[in-house]
Amino acid sequence: MDTQTDAGIYARESAYLERFVQVGVASGRVLRVSFPERPEPEASEDHPLLDRLFTYLDGVEPVGFEDVTVALTLPTDRRGVLEAVRTLPYGESATVSGVAAMTAGLDAETEADLALVRSALAENPAPILIPDHRVRDGPSAAPPAVEQRLRSLEGL
Repeated sequence: MDTQTDAGIYARESAYLERFVQVGVASGRVLRVSFPERPEPEASEDHPLLDRLFTYLDGVEPVGFEDVTVALTLPTDRRGVLEAVRTLPYGESATVSGVAAMTAGLDAETEADLALVRSALAENPAPILIPDHRVRDGPSAAPPAVEQRLRSLEGL
């Protein structure tokens, strides 16, 4: 992403999700991925990341987003959880306790740490890029219908 020219809001309608995919970008970082029923009025349809997202949504082949920089303006412990979730491969899932075990400094058997994982998932600023839909028993920041379609797309 070009840090000088790509700042803005970008959105395109997804027939598969039955809503828009909207991306906010600033300084070469993704600030937010959302799924509104109507996009922001100033949103443009033309952005390379939207092209990649729609290739992913076509479901023909796995698409990764590891190289996309997401601005994680969350407390360090929640950021660690979301960074661990980013490592979950396409088509594979984990549990909340599994994510806790993958996250440095967390204990998969401590209720407070499991609650932290759930909170981080619910606060995820960039669903799909940070694939919280791959966590079977955790919340997703995406609307429930979107989460289910993403899970279905990946055979989860």
